Amino acid sequence: MTKKGLPGLSASIKDKLIQQALERKLRQAGQEPSSRTMFQSSTRKSAIPEAFYRFDQHPGYRQLQIMNEGAARMGVRSPFFKMHEGTAGADTRIGGKLYANYASYNYLGMSGDPVVQAAARQAMERYGTSVSASRLVSGERPIHRELERALADLYETDDAISFVSGHATNVSTIGYLFGPRDLILHDEFIHNSILQGAQLSGARRLPFPHNDSAALDAILNEQRHQFERVLIVLEGIYSMDGDYPDLPRFIEIKRRHKAFLMVDEAHSLGVMGKRGYGIREHFGLSGKDVDIWMGTLSKTLAGCGGYIAGETALIEHLKFLAPGFLYSVGMPPSVAAASLAALRRMQELPERVATLQARGRYFLETAQAAGIDTGTSTGLAVVPAITASSLKAARLSAALFERGINVQPILYPAVAEQSARLRFFISCLHTEEQLSHAVKSLNELMPGPK
Repeated sequence: MTKKGLPGLSASIKDKLIQQALERKLRQAGQEPSSRTMFQSSTRKSAIPEAFYRFDQHPGYRQLQIMNEGAARMGVRSPFFKMHEGTAGADTRIGGKLYANYASYNYLGMSGDPVVQAAARQAMERYGTSVSASRLVSGERPIHRELERALADLYETDDAISFVSGHATNVSTIGYLFGPRDLILHDEFIHNSILQGAQLSGARRLPFPHNDSAALDAILNEQRHQFERVLIVLEGIYSMDGDYPDLPRFIEIKRRHKAFLMVDEAHSLGVMGKRGYGIREHFGLSGKDVDIWMGTLSKTLAGCGGYIAGETALIEHLKFLAPGFLYSVGMPPSVAAASLAALRRMQELPERVATLQARGRYFLETAQAAGIDTGTSTGLAVVPAITASSLKAARLSAALFERGINVQPILYPAVAEQSARLRFFISCLHTEEQLSHAVKSLNELMPGPK
């Protein structure tokens, strides 16, 4: 069967030709003369190129336009910036219609929990909507310290510090603590915030293959003595793949090589361990086994921001000198109170953690039985369905949306093109019926061999 406009060409060949043309344009955009060359040329001609004073000529924006043009030619609508009209949990309302929702990090259903909402209201009524200053000068409130004390107790560490942004937590902590004489080693799938922090620090940065402790050990054997401080950074659960590292092995390596170890628990707190205490509980480790515990408040803890937990010297240092804390307004009281209440609810209701783990396991096993490629996922809240094509992922997301299922595609360059996927976030509020329906629909709509 053929489509109008390209007689004699099948739809799949048409898509391939459009995609190849799109890739060529993107390569050409990336091969434009460098800023230095353009500047030297403009100096000679006494003219400043438009790209230097117009945002619509910025290389990033031009690449975005090329991508949008290619998507339009392929008949793919943007899956991004959907407007949710209420609390996004296992269900959500978009455009007046109810959808089964797999695009939110509300793992334990704490966002929307009545106790959590009441705590936020009470804090707002007592302290206002903002602390209106940096905590160092006049923005400190008791609720900040209560939250940080609870986080430190959770990790069995000396203390903790909370930041107003999860991304900024990593950027500011790594960017401040490490410098040009240091080395930062990270899993190749590490989050963008770690990469930005490493770039800010000026330290040398080296990735190692995903979850490959032997490769890390080999790099350290060769490189350790060329640097002063060495930081190793891992994630508790990798947000694109839903798997986790063999943390005890990495701890042994960091000790032997006298390096610092940082674990980003953005997706593992509330998800791993019998009580949801994260990867530390999962492996039965002491809080002092890891030098820097990092996490976010926006997922299990139903707020916004991030935290660092560790020894007193680390936390005091960050409180007085880390730019992202020192020069930033303190966290709104209502947000701190919501996260503290969510943490306490998690501790009071371990059955939610057990249900989340059971639902994730059920979804993973059902998807695998249907022949869907779930990569290396362990079924702990994050399960990808790998399509190996950004176009397929975008179209599949749109088709599922038509069936009342909201799941986002992950496209190149967020992942390699051959790793493009749909990413399912599982909540303790999802039912087995919802999960079965999602897998059945996915299996029916997914093109090619499963």
